[in-house]
Amino acid sequence: MERTAAAQWTGDLRSGTGSIRLGSGAFEGPYSFKTRFEMAPGTNPEELLGAAHAACFSMALSAGLAKAGHSPKKVETTAKVQLEKVGEGFGITRIDLTTHGEVPGITEAEFLTLAEGAKVNCIVSRALASVPMTLQATFTAG
Repeated sequence: MERTAAAQWTGDLRSGTGSIRLGSGAFEGPYSFKTRFEMAPGTNPEELLGAAHAACFSMALSAGLAKAGHSPKKVETTAKVQLEKVGEGFGITRIDLTTHGEVPGITEAEFLTLAEGAKVNCIVSRALASVPMTLQATFTAG
């Protein structure tokens, strides 16, 4: 499998603008210095990375739960990507995952063990292994 995405940038760093497009056509949007560093409307690479990580983690946790005999009704995950000044530039310094599952018939210990496994083993987590990650996991047995 091969997945693609494309971006273009026009102008200098501070006053330039760009657009990001997913190869599937599911998303296309603007980005700029202000969307990345000043919270202006629009997307940025870190937000897209967080979306990819949250999606991957949710799928990995769902797969692990089902394999353990606990088919989830739902898994919802948020990924907060921390972008901070590091030395002379900026870096992604941490990703905080928060997940909640609706999983009938599971114990808290089983859920937490499977969630930790998904944090370590989902494809995006493995690709980002050099970035420290935290996980807050909760569930309801409903």
